[in-house]
This record gives sequence, structure tokens and C-alpha cells, in this order.
Amino acid sequence: MAETQTAADRAPLEDDDGLIFACALDGKGGAERLGWEAAERWLESDAPLWLHVNGASERVQRWLPEGGGLTEPTASAVLTTESRPRVFFGSKGYVAILRGINLNPGSDVEDMVALHMWCDGKRLITVREEKLRTVRDGYEMLVAGTGPATIPELFLQLIDMLTERIGSVVLEYDDRLDAIEAEAEKGDPEDLRHELADLRQELVGLRRYLGPQREALKRMMADAPDWLDERLRLILRETTDRSQRHIEEIDAARERAIVLKDDVANRLNEQLNQNLYVLSIVAAIFLPLSFLTGLLGINVGGMPGVDDSDAFWITCVALTVLLVIELLIFRKLNWL
Repeated sequence: MAETQTAADRAPLEDDDGLIFACALDGKGGAERLGWEAAERWLESDAPLWLHVNGASERVQRWLPEGGGLTEPTASAVLTTESRPRVFFGSKGYVAILRGINLNPGSDVEDMVALHMWCDGKRLITVREEKLRTVRDGYEMLVAGTGPATIPELFLQLIDMLTERIGSVVLEYDDRLDAIEAEAEKGDPEDLRHELADLRQELVGLRRYLGPQREALKRMMADAPDWLDERLRLILRETTDRSQRHIEEIDAARERAIVLKDDVANRLNEQLNQNLYVLSIVAAIFLPLSFLTGLLGINVGGMPGVDDSDAFWITCVALTVLLVIELLIFRKLNWL
């Protein structure tokens, strides 16, 4: 069935009055793409169905509590713009609101995108706020015939791909820290300090989003829906553990960024102290010379050597000798 739909399914996914796509799973890893009419006529006796819709569409907002079979409170929760990760049982299905990495052009990675999911084991409805690459990847796997065979497997696969993509971003932060650490000794400390400040801010934002998501996955694991069998619950446990590891890696990266920032700040302080030291030495050297030249430059009577043509050169020699003596003294005191 999926083979006959390949050309159409590989076309760009467009919003058809709120429906991004609807897929009827064939139980072999493939799916057939359906339109609104076929999706609305779906019965529990039909093939498992995955609908991906745009929550901003008025048709979707009407259809979910009416033709979609969701209760008003559940439909409201699925359509809400509230994106804090959470999971709960509705009267007819299970709701999971999770976040994924924002890879849309012009967006920051830490500005995560919420994916709202409702599932009853036979049908999966996902509602998007913005485009999410994880959903597209899941759809393309079904089109290629390499996707999940059942809706519960698809439900967990989307969660797993969300977590996996978060892990790849965490690794990128580690690579950035490695690059900064390599530049710490020879790079511009001021530029490195600004880069570390930006990176720490991104890590804080990502950590703030992933904390609630970890708790939501833990709750799902502790009170899993009946249509998740033992094998799928083990997969869910592994996904939850990976989410926990990602948070620990983010915390470690934050600590590492703090240490690097302290090292960069120490370099800046060392440079400042070195500059101040040089200025202090220069001032110490020229202070006696400036005192003598200032004293000899006063315009009062009785100044020695005023009428002597050699007095200027004698003064220059005396100042040079004084400068040499100062340098020898500073050298002996290890100031130079």
C-alpha cells in the first residue's frame, strides 16, 4: 500500500484546511496517506490512523471535540498554546505534551517547539504549533516502509526521536566548549568571555525546558497506558533514562562553562595586573627624574649652572647615571 503512494507522499507537506497529513498504517512499517474525508470516516475497525494537524485551524478546533472523539477538556488541552511538558489520562485517550529542538530557520535551538499528542492505541493525533523535524522524519519512515507497525510503537518512536535530537544538540554544546577550551590560551579573552556567556545562557534555557520534560516521561513510565506492552515500556524506560542523562550532561556543561569563564576572567586579570605592573615600574623609574627636572626648571634666582654653558650636559649625564642606578636597583630587587 505504501509503495503505491510514494510519489504523492514525498510531495511537500502542506496545510489542507488544518490537516498536514493523515496516514493509515499497514502493519508492516508502511502507510497510506489519506485526506480529510477519509480521516473523518475512520472507524476503530479500520487500519490504525495517524493524523498530524495544525492547531490554529478553525476546522481542527471544531473537529477534535466533535468528529475527533476527544472530550472538550482533552481537546482544549491538546489545542492550548501552553507548552509546558506534561502527560495525563483523558477519558478516551492519553495526552502527552512534549518539547523538541527548534531547527526552523531564524530560530534559536533553546526556543523549543511543543508537540501535542493524543493517543488511544488505535489512533494518534499530533498537533503542531511550529514545524518540527521529528514529525517529518516519522512520516518519511512510514513512506519508505521502514516505520513502526502499530500506533503505540509510533507514539514511542516520536518521543524517542525528540529525545535523540536533544542529545545531538547537547553533544554540539560539548564540542563548542572543547573549541573554547582549545582557544583559551591563545584566543582573545574578551571574545571568549562573551561566547561563554552566550553559551551558558543557552544551556540555562535548554535545562529549564528539559527538567519538566524529564518529569513528564517519568510520570508516563510510572503510570503507562494499557496499550503499551512490556516491550514498549522497556523502550520508554530507556528513553526516560536518556532524557535524565541529557540533563546531567547539560549540568556538567554548565559547570564546565563556569570553570572556563573563571579561567578566562583570570587571564584578563593577569593581563590587567601585568599592564599595571609595567606602568608602575615606568612611573617608579621616571619619578626621581621628573622630580629633579621639575626642581631644576623652577624660574627663581640662584639656580646653579645658569651661566655655565656645560651645565646642561652635566645635568643630562647625572640624570643618565641616576637612571642606570635605578635600573640596577630594580634588577637586584627582581622588579625587572
